[in-house]
Amino acid sequence: MSTSRVAIGGYGPENSAHGAGLAAFKDHLETGTNHEVTVDVVWNIMDQGRPNTDLLHLVESGEMFMCYFSTSYLGARASELNVLETPFLFPDLAAAHRSLDGPLGERLREAVRANTRFEALGFWDNGFRHLTNRLRPIRTPEDCRGMSVRIQPNPIHEELIRSWGAVPVAVELGEGIRLIKSLVVDAQENPLANTVAYGVDEVHRHVTMTGHLYGARGLFANREAYSGFDPDLRVVIDEAAGRAIAVQRAAAAARESKLRRDMENDGIEFVDLSRDELQRFENASEAACAVAREAVPPDLLALVER
Repeated sequence: MSTSRVAIGGYGPENSAHGAGLAAFKDHLETGTNHEVTVDVVWNIMDQGRPNTDLLHLVESGEMFMCYFSTSYLGARASELNVLETPFLFPDLAAAHRSLDGPLGERLREAVRANTRFEALGFWDNGFRHLTNRLRPIRTPEDCRGMSVRIQPNPIHEELIRSWGAVPVAVELGEGIRLIKSLVVDAQENPLANTVAYGVDEVHRHVTMTGHLYGARGLFANREAYSGFDPDLRVVIDEAAGRAIAVQRAAAAARESKLRRDMENDGIEFVDLSRDELQRFENASEAACAVAREAVPPDLLALVER
């Protein structure tokens, strides 16, 4: 891989919070190397008619230096990442960020380094995931009974949806969007930013603010290339990743608030759960929580900031 030209990529619009993060990484890396390094950006690989999972293959092969990607997709290889799939793990964004920037995040980076061909440069904020659907308002797990829900391919997510009485449909993103828009699948669970970015809000007019899972997206770089770079260049890359994390998280938080206002103005119905209603979802999710706990070393949960 050339040290004078590197490629990075993602699977969202350029004007999204993730796009802002990629832009910040590009700007800092180019500026920090006095433009001796040029960064080429693929903002949304799905615009090329390719599945988003191609990004992982491109980075592993060295054709691309870095991408962001949902950590859940690598849980089978670096099992420690599955701690982030524990339902209702973090009470708020601040706790999630403290965890990912502290000892928990370092353990996760070590696990990625040891079990994959990636170097995790840090973690972006994909927000809390909420349930959206085309059928009816959802206030209890019982309201989900029989509803088909598109999810990421992850056994913990599957157990979670089953625990609510719904039917999980585990498919990659592009196929999931197609099934949702063709009304084959009734529901999905995503942060508001993803729901809008993928056009799901066009067919799903009901949103329940379950906040059942926190979504982290790792900044995954090709480990061989990263390790082979000059130490000074690695320092600039690390700084660029840090800058991108700060920019992306701030953009994501601001966008989430604006998106809700825009969606409500468009007539989409939001359900804010009471403490008791949310507790019913948490209680129903215990089987999925148990699966998540069994999938990770016991001491990892002790590193979670509350």
